[in-house]
Amino acid sequence: MAAVAPFEVCVKAAAGAPDLLGDCPFSQKMLLTLEEKHLPYAMKMVNLSDKPKWFLEISPEGKVPLFKSDETWVSDSDCITQLLEEKYPDPSLATPPEYASVGSKIFPSFVKFLKSKDPSDSSEQALLDELRALDDHLKAHGPYINVEKICAADLSLAPKLYHLEIALGHLKNWTIPEDLTHVHNYMKLLFSRDSFAKTKPTKEHVIAGWLPKDISELCLIKRGVAMNLNSLSLGLISLLSRARVPRALKFGHSRARVQNA
Repeated sequence: MAAVAPFEVCVKAAAGAPDLLGDCPFSQKMLLTLEEKHLPYAMKMVNLSDKPKWFLEISPEGKVPLFKSDETWVSDSDCITQLLEEKYPDPSLATPPEYASVGSKIFPSFVKFLKSKDPSDSSEQALLDELRALDDHLKAHGPYINVEKICAADLSLAPKLYHLEIALGHLKNWTIPEDLTHVHNYMKLLFSRDSFAKTKPTKEHVIAGWLPKDISELCLIKRGVAMNLNSLSLGLISLLSRARVPRALKFGHSRARVQNA
């Protein structure tokens, strides 16, 4: 394939860290597709809590991801990944039609269970049923959804399973049952890919993204203060290490140690 210029893409910036990739699984799905197709791209980080004017001019709905194709900005991760598959079919990431719906209900089931405050509303069981259906599929057709070949359905599901594992583990102390071995192996396989390592958000920002907004902002403020204090401490240590200590003080300190011994 001939070299192509980097594609312009807009993705969510991390809350409180405008230079870091944020916690949008749909932005990551687009980036995973670009990485797996070995296509270059240049990211524009967008603060969705304070959307800049230039962003609203190209995305009146204020949503990410966005992908620039022939001077036109394309929205919706499904449309973007389909466009990339059509224009750059090698390597192919097409999902066989018979596998297109595999795992498609896991994310909405996860969101419903995460936000549920009623233990008897069956939302947990609904999520377990969807995960077990995925496990059964992987047992018969794995290790990926399309046997040995990674496809678009995997790249859509990978960020969602990442969010599920982190958010439910932190906010509900819930983990995927150990007996769903094929799901666990599948997640390890996906998360170990170079494309995933390059495009994943930090765990802290995933957690913050699923917290209620007021609590999330408070956590990020505390984290920012802690980081600033840590930087200040390192700066003071560095300054003191470079400072010259008077000779008399050095001898006095040594004498005091001898007397105390």
